[in-house]
Amino acid sequence: MSVPEPYLAAALQLKAWSVEQAADVAAARAGMRAAIARLDGAIAGVRAFLSTFAGQPLRLVVLPEYLFSGFPTGAVPDFGARAAFAPDGPEYAALGDLARRHDLFIAGNAYESDRHFPGLHFQASFLVAPSGAVVLRYRRLYSLYTPSPHDVWSDYRRHYSLDEIFPVADTAIGRVAAIASEEILYPEVARAHALRGAELFVHSSSEAGGLVPSAKQIARRARALENLAYLVSANTAGIEGAGLAGASADGNSAVIDYRGAVLAEALSGENANAFAEIDIAAVRRHRRKPG
Repeated sequence: MSVPEPYLAAALQLKAWSVEQAADVAAARAGMRAAIARLDGAIAGVRAFLSTFAGQPLRLVVLPEYLFSGFPTGAVPDFGARAAFAPDGPEYAALGDLARRHDLFIAGNAYESDRHFPGLHFQASFLVAPSGAVVLRYRRLYSLYTPSPHDVWSDYRRHYSLDEIFPVADTAIGRVAAIASEEILYPEVARAHALRGAELFVHSSSEAGGLVPSAKQIARRARALENLAYLVSANTAGIEGAGLAGASADGNSAVIDYRGAVLAEALSGENANAFAEIDIAAVRRHRRKPG
């Protein structure tokens, strides 16, 4: 297997848009499409900046949780109608167009419908390749506020294999797996992916940032160290229209290496300051060392 050359990954810390501010379903879905369209400028800006000043190609951007819809509220079917992407729907097609246009991988998180489970939606972490194809789709298993595959587990297992439940994408930037939000606190999720070969975790989150290390900050470093894998974690820069104070979920996006060292960490506000080099060859060398 070819070894990827070192490249840059960036966590884009952006303000999320909540469908709660939309008047109806049509307005909510239009707002999500507009949120995706706004990514074009954000990605173009960070790509141009890093190529000029960092001297390495930007190959991966990670987007925060809730970016397109805000957090779930109200009845499950109502929120799903407003916010859930269809796996083959226009939202993923638009993200694919962005990945093709900017020639990089885009990782993120969204709520997603499933034809096998009408009326339900699942929180999905995804990776879109430069080809425009979705090459990784992971449905969050530990979820307090939205449906989880665990809620319909027997039926879910009839439709999906364990490879699809704990997917790892073998890509040109390494073997990539996703961890969703609070799942960073559960060692089993990261370990299940690592046992399937994951070398890089993408983590979309929306959480309170601050100067005192939070449980999630500590867990991010622990998951990277335990599994000898890079971790790129993107947090929101607040959520617009959700009824929260602006900085309630803001700050501390980070890139962490396979030794648990924080390579870069952002302060508050919209920025791409959490970027760093990813060296998959170094991960593979380190994993081969005894002790």
